[in-house]
Amino acid sequence: MTDNRKFDMNVLMMQATAHSGGLSDFGDAHFRPALHMMLASLDRDARLSEQGRSLLQQRLVELLSNRLQVEAYCKRHPDILDEVIVQPVVIVGLPRTGTTLLQRILARDPRFYSLAWWESRHPVPQSEVAPDSPDPRIAQARAEVEMMIAAMPQLLSIHPLDAEQADEEVMLMEHTFFGAMDAYANVSSYTAWREGQDYAPAYTYLKKLLQFMQWQKKRRGMHAERWVLKTPHHLHAMPALFKLFPDVRVIQTHRDPLQTIPSLASFVHTLWRIYSDHADAATAGQQWNRQFARSLRHTMQFRDALPEPRFFDVAYIDTVKQPMDVVRAIYAFLGMPLTDGVEALMRQWLTHNARDQRAPHDYSVAQFGLSNAQLEQDYLEYRARYLEQGNIRSH
Repeated sequence: MTDNRKFDMNVLMMQATAHSGGLSDFGDAHFRPALHMMLASLDRDARLSEQGRSLLQQRLVELLSNRLQVEAYCKRHPDILDEVIVQPVVIVGLPRTGTTLLQRILARDPRFYSLAWWESRHPVPQSEVAPDSPDPRIAQARAEVEMMIAAMPQLLSIHPLDAEQADEEVMLMEHTFFGAMDAYANVSSYTAWREGQDYAPAYTYLKKLLQFMQWQKKRRGMHAERWVLKTPHHLHAMPALFKLFPDVRVIQTHRDPLQTIPSLASFVHTLWRIYSDHADAATAGQQWNRQFARSLRHTMQFRDALPEPRFFDVAYIDTVKQPMDVVRAIYAFLGMPLTDGVEALMRQWLTHNARDQRAPHDYSVAQFGLSNAQLEQDYLEYRARYLEQGNIRSH
């Protein structure tokens, strides 16, 4: 049954204030128009079930409460904003192109900070924890991952969920309400609105959250040189990424959209079904295909205008078949030495995290309202530049 109640931003913010013990400073107000548009779209477009509405309300209150607590932390510890994010390495590419595999290999190098799933899911400490004590957020995240897998075991065949391994910063971006909120539900009018907006304020807040995470890591005794981040969502906002992180280096992964887009549509449709009894597979496929076709065109134009090489291209098949050769090429691009000790850590991780240990992901193009002919047309320029005759090049 669909729930006909409506979301109210003021009510959500009051609930967040109550949840956080009376805090009232949500930080920069740029998130408010995005939240307003998303709530309106949830009411108008999403056809949420009672369960879906309840789950999303909990998540929205949680995100707003986190914003309140981040501001409180920054007031108590102003040195958080003194943290410097130096030359981050950001992995981008269509979903299902090996971005997770590549990030988790690189994250074995202690010179890189990376964001574990539990940190992205719960960025605010529950309490002051001694550096040598286990963080209670880890156990909480483990339980959540176990619950998600038990409820929808097919998720594991799509994305290797693991509470303690490196994962996307996209959950951090949810706090700006410019993240991939449309992965939860069909919010088509919000998605259309977001495409015309300036992402810079959202990336300003992402940088603040990364400073907060880096500050926490240092308090736990971790000291690295730079971040290794990854999320396909950055493809939508390259100018903002480079504006806020002007010394960023980008690794872009490539695989034929005829293989990746239907798989992505399957993942999104699986998530939509958690929140709605009326999730339509074809709608998920068409919406997310349009988003990424547009974003890849945008990224190619952005790259063409760069005055110097800032991207390094990686073919998915190379990441899968010869990952250490890819890693060596990346380290050469970054100007970093790859030590024997680090390479041993990476090889050990690869041995224990083989893709064939997970079930295959089954889907078809047609069930998501797509066809090979449409995908070939939508990605014509992208496929010609990066995929035909193995034409992967750094630029």
